[in-house]
Amino acid sequence: MKKNNNCSDKDTVVHVSGVKIFYGSQTGTAKGFAVELSEEVKTLGIPAEVTDMKDYDPDDQLADECTSKSICVFIVATYTDGQPTENAEWFCKWLEEASTDFRYGKTYLKGLRYAVFGLGNSVYVGHFNTVGKNVDKWLWMLSGMRIMTRGEGDCNVVKSRNGSIQADFLAWKVKFLNRLQALAKGEKKSCSGNCKTGGTCDIQPEPSAAENCESSSDEDESGLQDEKKSGSVVDMEDLGNIMNSAKKAMVRLHPLKIEDEGERREMITPALREALTKQGYKLIGSHSGVKLCRWTKSMLRGRGGCYKHTFYGIESHRCMETTPSLACANKCVFCWRHHTNPVGTEWRWKMDPAEKILQDAVEKHQNMIRQFRGVPGVKPERYEEGLAVKHCALSLVGEPIMYPEINTFIRLLHSHHISSFLVTNAQFPQEIRSLEPVTQLYVSVDASTKDSLKKIDRPLFKDFWPRFLDSLKALGEKRQRTVYRLTLVKAWNVEEMQAYSELIALGQPDFIEVKGVTYCGESSASSLTMANVPWHQEVVAFVQQLADMLPQYEIACEHEHSNCLLIAHTKFKVEGEWWTWIDYERFQELVQAHEESGGQQSFSALDYIAKTPSWALFGASEQGFDPADTRFQRRNKTKDISGC
Repeated sequence: MKKNNNCSDKDTVVHVSGVKIFYGSQTGTAKGFAVELSEEVKTLGIPAEVTDMKDYDPDDQLADECTSKSICVFIVATYTDGQPTENAEWFCKWLEEASTDFRYGKTYLKGLRYAVFGLGNSVYVGHFNTVGKNVDKWLWMLSGMRIMTRGEGDCNVVKSRNGSIQADFLAWKVKFLNRLQALAKGEKKSCSGNCKTGGTCDIQPEPSAAENCESSSDEDESGLQDEKKSGSVVDMEDLGNIMNSAKKAMVRLHPLKIEDEGERREMITPALREALTKQGYKLIGSHSGVKLCRWTKSMLRGRGGCYKHTFYGIESHRCMETTPSLACANKCVFCWRHHTNPVGTEWRWKMDPAEKILQDAVEKHQNMIRQFRGVPGVKPERYEEGLAVKHCALSLVGEPIMYPEINTFIRLLHSHHISSFLVTNAQFPQEIRSLEPVTQLYVSVDASTKDSLKKIDRPLFKDFWPRFLDSLKALGEKRQRTVYRLTLVKAWNVEEMQAYSELIALGQPDFIEVKGVTYCGESSASSLTMANVPWHQEVVAFVQQLADMLPQYEIACEHEHSNCLLIAHTKFKVEGEWWTWIDYERFQELVQAHEESGGQQSFSALDYIAKTPSWALFGASEQGFDPADTRFQRRNKTKDISGC
């Protein structure tokens, strides 16, 4: 490498020829940040280019950046287990090996000016922004010159320094652009004169407390210097000392304090509110929401109800889809919310009272129904019925069982004679056990093995598999109606037949809903395509094979329009006829008696059953479509994929 001989004993001038932005992205967030930064840099009159790390060979090209007078920016995401994303895997592997390979030498990247912004989730203790930290460290060990403090974005809105990962990036971006402008103008920095004697001329300011975004502190950097000087791997005892020093420095800079309810942040940040509002959500308070299901609209017009109408007899036009918690502990690849909702493993936000949430939810739902007054095709009698909410699907988005007052909310629903259909993602077994009786309790069983569950649900909990299994056991302890909800993702989880049957034996659910995944359109949050959506006949074939492996279960119902089938326990087949529907009035009587007895008077799923009509049964010519309605076929219109 060439020595820097352009400086005097007292100062040096640094210029910028351009900015090269490299990104490693899992869901597209890092890529979006890279493009955003590129556009901002160009407005300053400085050339900028964005490069996917998978398209860049660092072995052949990275050393060239040392003499190009450009600034290299690395925006990298950390996957759940602390590993780099797939498109950054080779780049990071090469950089790690080069940083300790004597063939490259300690000064291999001398002259490379760089900045790093890492994306991660602080719920993964021990893995938070590992990739960003490592890239920063490895570049530094190869004599790269950090032009500013590493930035860190946190997907966990509870601990995000600025309230969201977007806000974290914005704060870092402003600092970067200011620093870039100073460098482009030829900002003068003091020079030690080491370059004249063969040393480095790294004009590298120490980060101030104001700039430090959970990045390398002074003591942390001194540790890196020691590591760099040794040219070897850090001893475990020394590593412990380095980490302790870094932690002490962080405590001095950012002392922890115990938050009371008044100090806690609101779950819905301004950016999140804007994103969810654009998607049609009616937000309630600081952490809840309600949205009109497309099947509600359909049944108002007499165009058919959802699969819950076919399987269980709900009136879709009287169903309110809501959630008391927009946050979730999973980031499922097929989530139709495109991961705009916050994530977390525990409740750390401000909390709204259950009474206020229900009141506002019903009011906002009714206001959405009122918008259909006088709309052509809407049946007047169903419009009037729709204003009186009879069912509540707690499946809108997020994890409703995370809400600390979920039992209060459920009791309020029942006191208003509203049935409760609650869906949980099988990560909170204790909350399932302590849950009050609901009309029907669902657990999402999106995969049947540890590896496939991690791949599909992308859970935040490190012990997600034991939690998953324990949640199924907890479901099996319930006396009221229980359901496994299986979502089939072609080429991902449809081959795990035996494992599914074992999970069913574990929780002994009353019903098993099997539904083909719904394609929600192209999204940076998911790699799914239409190729992952099974045809209805493929779902039927899967269900038939699965039912054959379950001695106490048979296929009961079908809703072809939703690509969904119902497997039911044979205890619901009375004298050869299926009774999968629900007697909602009887349920309200039973739950009221349970409440008045202080929980002493219990009841079971068989105490509030109703007979299933013939058109809803598997094999019927209607294929689950209510003959009282008229099927409507859309043509040349984008399919509305919202719904429960």
